[in-house]
Amino acid sequence: MLFFKNKPTRVKIQISSKTILHQCIILTALYSVFVLSYVWWHCYTSPFVGGKNGPLDAYRHTLASAVVAYTTTPKFVKIVTFCMENENHPANLMDKHNNKIGTKIGVHAVSFSTLPKLVNTQILQGKVNAPNQNQTTWLPENKWAEGFFW
Repeated sequence: MLFFKNKPTRVKIQISSKTILHQCIILTALYSVFVLSYVWWHCYTSPFVGGKNGPLDAYRHTLASAVVAYTTTPKFVKIVTFCMENENHPANLMDKHNNKIGTKIGVHAVSFSTLPKLVNTQILQGKVNAPNQNQTTWLPENKWAEGFFW
């Protein structure tokens, strides 16, 4: 029979709610930087014009929603859309519409690397004030404006 002189001691690790909150904030910030950087880089290198209310704006919203839906959950896209696009102006309605399409793309994508190509194809099939719920849309060219980054 073996006898142990020193019993193993349990170490109790305490993590405060403040630490957990800080970690959540940091992870949220890092995730936001990832999504924004990814989307903005693809917008910068895309052939589309109309940075605000045009095809480039549709591309940005569709790609961002696809990325978020693919990497998290469609519910998160709905929450962000509700917070960011809460008015019924034509630009907000266009953004909501394109976010829904991006969400569908993200949910059904086979891999993350296919998202830009899928969104690009979707934008090429889009048009001004598209009546089809499965077609990306943007406002007429006289409503376009230059955005801060494009």
